[in-house]
Amino acid sequence: MAPGPAGSVRPVAVVGPTATGKSDLALDLAERLGGEIVNVDAMQMYRGMDIGTAKLPVAERRGIAHHQLDVLDVTETATVATYQERARRDVERLLAAGRTPVIVGGSMMYYQALLDEWSFPATDPEVRERFERRLEEIGPLALHRELAGLDPAAGAKILPSDGRRIVRALEVVTITGEPFAASAPEIGPARWDTAVVAVDRDTAALDERIALRTRLMFEHGLVDEVRGLEERGLREGVTASRAIGYAQVLAALDGEYDLDRAQELTFVGTRRYVRRQRSWFRRDPRVVWLDGAGAGLLDEALAAHAAPPWRPSGGGTDRP
Repeated sequence: MAPGPAGSVRPVAVVGPTATGKSDLALDLAERLGGEIVNVDAMQMYRGMDIGTAKLPVAERRGIAHHQLDVLDVTETATVATYQERARRDVERLLAAGRTPVIVGGSMMYYQALLDEWSFPATDPEVRERFERRLEEIGPLALHRELAGLDPAAGAKILPSDGRRIVRALEVVTITGEPFAASAPEIGPARWDTAVVAVDRDTAALDERIALRTRLMFEHGLVDEVRGLEERGLREGVTASRAIGYAQVLAALDGEYDLDRAQELTFVGTRRYVRRQRSWFRRDPRVVWLDGAGAGLLDEALAAHAAPPWRPSGGGTDRP
């Protein structure tokens, strides 16, 4: 095992775009390094959201313990701050026990909250509720224009369709009186000197994998899964109901379009999200990129884990 900063075991993070093969590589690493999995996929934290998130069934986890998986009900709101606190405790416990944390997933902000120095501004329920009401009244595009007027940098960075992040940015600007970017972390040495590898594939090949995965999700019961989660309050969930696949099926059940169209839109949404993931992780200089189709994938990941920890070469750090 590669040593950490105090001579202990060293975590490894397996990140990158959806459908590239991260889960299998993470399991291989956990077997070789005597480790356990720490999930960093926001939607896989929800109990019952299995098919649409491509969550590994228990029988396929090779007896390896998984953390931050199935820890939320669909009515609960997933937050980066809460995940940061809980996942860091999991990693610390594993390190203390001499077990290698294998961090795996593609949720970008959750990954950065786990590995970087990131303090979250306090929330104010009244302020947030005010902007959430505003979002309902005027919609995300108009609210995004208001954000851009107050904080042009945040307006340029946050998608006009991302209502939740628009509301959060407005909340932070209102509470702190500072630009939203002032609360963002800067890239530095990863916490615990974690080695970071990202799995990617040729774009055309990955699109084919996404199309196949999407088709199989619908064939293997995604619609029934959504119907069952409806009974458990899925529609009331702020984050769960907006997950790719789930949002499209809910719209189909509401008669907005048919299930074939829901499948098509799920593929399109997943492909768009993959482009965002790829672009985001490419800006992180700590990441060692691996070809998911390569024959030596595990050996390359083990070599990255054994390599010296990343350090800035000079001149400051960059925000992803």
